[in-house]
Amino acid sequence: MSDDRPKITDGMTEEELNARHAEKMAKKKAAREKIMATKTGEKGLVIVHTGKGKGKSSAAFGMIFRHIAHGKPCAVVQFIKGAMSTGERDLILKHFSEICQFHTMGEGFTWDTQDKARDIEMAQAAWAKAKEMIRDERNSMVLLDEINIAMRYDYIDVNEVIDFIATEKPAMTHVVLTGRNAKDELIEFADLVTEMEMVKHPFRSGVKAQIGVEF
Repeated sequence: MSDDRPKITDGMTEEELNARHAEKMAKKKAAREKIMATKTGEKGLVIVHTGKGKGKSSAAFGMIFRHIAHGKPCAVVQFIKGAMSTGERDLILKHFSEICQFHTMGEGFTWDTQDKARDIEMAQAAWAKAKEMIRDERNSMVLLDEINIAMRYDYIDVNEVIDFIATEKPAMTHVVLTGRNAKDELIEFADLVTEMEMVKHPFRSGVKAQIGVEF
């Protein structure tokens, strides 16, 4: 049902409309600056990207590339991916290996390996490498790519991960943990959690993973 009541701006000149808009934006700016003035703290964040939607690792690598662009040392440990080349890994290893350490520890997804004992062994090796990277205070950010999957299958104990980050992570180091089905305990512990929601995906229409989009 349409609303035929006259609007406040009806009959106003363009100059009056512009002045009204400027006044409105000035109030918003003042309110925003008042809020931002109270946000003075800094800390190393625990960041979780989870959910069924695409973009968890992509968003995390976006932050890694921001660190690289700012000249901040960082590190990536991949827990699952490893059976195939990816654009992010190739780019970092070729051009930015001096500032970003990259460790691909996985051998593919569990349905690829079909060897639970081997999966657990590799996940534990990746976790050992992750702890080494997090302990290194030179790293401003450490990305633990697909670690949530390893914790989901209990290849790594989520409580061990939380306890380590809580007690041994340097104060200003950011740790990013990606992958579907993040454990509730991790979500509760983290500072920043984003859940990617899938609305549509071309895979359901018969479109395979494509270079430059998925890898």
